[in-house]
Amino acid sequence: MKVVILNNDFRAYWKGRLIYLHQSMAAQGVSIFAVELFGKGSPYAFDTVNAGNDWWSCLFPDKSADELPKEEIKKSIFSALDKINADVIIAPSIVFYAGALGIAWAKKRDRKFVMFDDARPAQVKRNFVVQWVKNLITSQADAFWLPSKSYDSAYANFKQQGLHYFYGFACIDNDLFRRNPGLPPAGKTIICVARLVSIKNIEGLLAAWQIVEQQNTGYRLLIVGDGPEGEKLKQQKDALKLSAVEFVDAVDNNTLPTYFAQGEAFILPSFSETWGLVVNEAMAAGLPVLLSRTVNAATDLLKDGQNGFGFDAFNVGDIAAAILKYTQLDDSAKAKMGASSQAIIAGMSYEKMAEQLMTALAVINAKPYKRPGLIAVAIINNWHGRYNTSGWDKL
Repeated sequence: MKVVILNNDFRAYWKGRLIYLHQSMAAQGVSIFAVELFGKGSPYAFDTVNAGNDWWSCLFPDKSADELPKEEIKKSIFSALDKINADVIIAPSIVFYAGALGIAWAKKRDRKFVMFDDARPAQVKRNFVVQWVKNLITSQADAFWLPSKSYDSAYANFKQQGLHYFYGFACIDNDLFRRNPGLPPAGKTIICVARLVSIKNIEGLLAAWQIVEQQNTGYRLLIVGDGPEGEKLKQQKDALKLSAVEFVDAVDNNTLPTYFAQGEAFILPSFSETWGLVVNEAMAAGLPVLLSRTVNAATDLLKDGQNGFGFDAFNVGDIAAAILKYTQLDDSAKAKMGASSQAIIAGMSYEKMAEQLMTALAVINAKPYKRPGLIAVAIINNWHGRYNTSGWDKL
């Protein structure tokens, strides 16, 4: 069986997943191919394009989506998929080029299509007509690959239409981030890893940290990341006279574990996160987590009082209260929280991801081809998707 995982780009988190799936599923008769569309334009531009594998290709390594006509993108995708002659296409939401053109190819060639998504529909504002079109195209898929069962209610209408649901792609290489037991104990540092954009609410975190510093806790805040708000946030730090805040530029995933090793706890104050894989990373590193309740990962991964504390991202006082609640714990309680984080995240691993994908492929391949109606065909053939990530940075 040939399976193509298609995406606009495979920066950061997808790399490790793809390599693991390619290696682990080959022994079970499944050939995994990775096709990424664009080498430029990613919010994770600090991470490089993968190269040097015959099973992994980037169609436009030196271009971004806005430099290319849609028809050229479509032609290139169809050509690549025809060459591989895949049995199953796995791609993101049909709002993106990869999802829209992936399902178009699958329907034209009578193949199966799986859509992965970590956003809940309520997080995306669309008018009625646009939502109707998206729902119609999406309903032609054979399966949904979601982060966890907590997403089921958000996509209940598609399950009623016969789509198979499976889970587990929101995982990272837990072993990569596991803290080396030979390292010295972390100092009193709370670490935040995030792009410096408004939706991450670093501004609110700094305002909350001013309250924390007034309590003389002895803790410092380490912020790892870059983005368009970087200079503004550094100016805010100076204006608030924060003496225990340090900014570090974004680093790639292989370097990130060395920064988590400096942390005693992790904080993510985002106004919204479709999932928030950095939470997985922090937990794999054995850190207690302080999470905004509007981070989707918090629904499944935060056990309040067991491996960290939740807070209201829109309330500076509540952010500060969660931080102070953690700092006031004794060392034994903090250590237990870190151990709980590692135990919880062990349930979201590469191994479990591969198992669930293998089972799902058997289920959907046993089902007959889902032939779309005339209206669906017309819309699918004329919808190309897009690559607009500007909405990721704000509510």
